[in-house]
Amino acid sequence: MRWFAGAGSLALVVVAAVLLRGGFTAGAGADRDVAAGQALYARGCAPCHGRGAKGDGASAAGFATKPADLTDGRLVNRLPDELFVRVIMDGGPAMGLAPTMPPFRGNLNEGQARQIVAFLRTLAQPAFRPEMAGPLVTPAHAPLQPIFFNHVIHAGSFQIACQYCHADARRSEYAGLPSVERCMGCHKIIGAQDNPEIAKLHDFARRGQPIPWVRVFKMPEFTYFPHAPHVRALVACQTCHGPVERMRVVGADTGPALLHDLKILVGFKPAPRALTMGWCIECHREQNATRGTHAPLDCVTCHH
Repeated sequence: MRWFAGAGSLALVVVAAVLLRGGFTAGAGADRDVAAGQALYARGCAPCHGRGAKGDGASAAGFATKPADLTDGRLVNRLPDELFVRVIMDGGPAMGLAPTMPPFRGNLNEGQARQIVAFLRTLAQPAFRPEMAGPLVTPAHAPLQPIFFNHVIHAGSFQIACQYCHADARRSEYAGLPSVERCMGCHKIIGAQDNPEIAKLHDFARRGQPIPWVRVFKMPEFTYFPHAPHVRALVACQTCHGPVERMRVVGADTGPALLHDLKILVGFKPAPRALTMGWCIECHREQNATRGTHAPLDCVTCHH
């Protein structure tokens, strides 16, 4: 028995040593990535973005839109790593940004792009923490829109409140869409000269025409859904629309679902799909139970 106890203690010591060694290796690996990223950045990025990544590189002196200050943690800490990698590999237009940021695919691989991102994360002030930036979300059935409006930039990085653009949500049935004039309030200056997507916005403004956005979220015609009481009840927009601030393009699966309906028909009980009647009723019941609200459950609320 003493031998067994001694062997067990030795095993614990060995396991602890392995874990510690693994931790040191992981830390050393992260440090190596940062060092490699710094070297790659100095060679390929610093000419435009500046040695300190503040957007003041000599090669960008003639740009209409200066490169972003990548050390400003207020703006960059919420951006997912995948966004930076995509911009590095495929250029600014991959995320709706200006084409003055060229693609480096062919000169870099994705591992090297991630090393550059690892280095940039060390420059952020306030300091970056991994939990600040969730992963990109790619929703189903995202339609092609007339202008590439990236919510990750507007709602994620710049923290523009949903109701700044969708101002009707707090006072009507519909959330509404921003007018061209509201978009132009920022984009008369921002990106106006060198971003083709913003050039489209200027073209609509010049012609006095609204932007023909393709509708994403739509309830059936026999259903009445008012936004205003949900806003008053402090229901977060993401509750129904998903983490839009992490969506490069917005999409939703709101149409008929034959497979889901067949499962119910043959006796299965799948979880209700988002934005369906069962999903809404479950939410109302949960809110009533946990928050003491009085969310209605009678049919005429939505089907009067």
